[in-house]
Amino acid sequence: MEVTTIALLFILIGAIFIIIEALSPGVFMVIPGTILVILGIIGYAAPDFLISWYSPILAVVIAVPITLVTIRAYKFLGEPIAPSTMVSESLIGKVGTVTEKVYPDSIKGKVQINSDIWSATSDEIIEKGTKVRVCSAEGVHVKLERI
Repeated sequence: MEVTTIALLFILIGAIFIIIEALSPGVFMVIPGTILVILGIIGYAAPDFLISWYSPILAVVIAVPITLVTIRAYKFLGEPIAPSTMVSESLIGKVGTVTEKVYPDSIKGKVQINSDIWSATSDEIIEKGTKVRVCSAEGVHVKLERI
């Protein structure tokens, strides 16, 4: 097999690795993909270099900064977000919209307050779509009143 063919295979395989990384981030295929693409380009331009003993040294020299940049990029892109927690008592007085019909003495009803859905009850039947206010809370459900 000719050296230029091997160089083109390096470029092709490297591009496939980079595409895999783009479709499934976090598998770190971008590192070997970048190394293969760079070695393939150099090997295509200078075929004798690709089959010399300098080629593996260049691969390591490329791998170290690419690895560090990739790790930094993933740390930046995937910064952890603190989980949001909400105590039902903090909902007292908040306004929401009924998303499932609310019945007295039943927590089958649902209400959306901000972006969260809560189980709800009431002293009266409240139809879906009605604006309501939270008058009390217990555990994971709230008691509603019409506005």
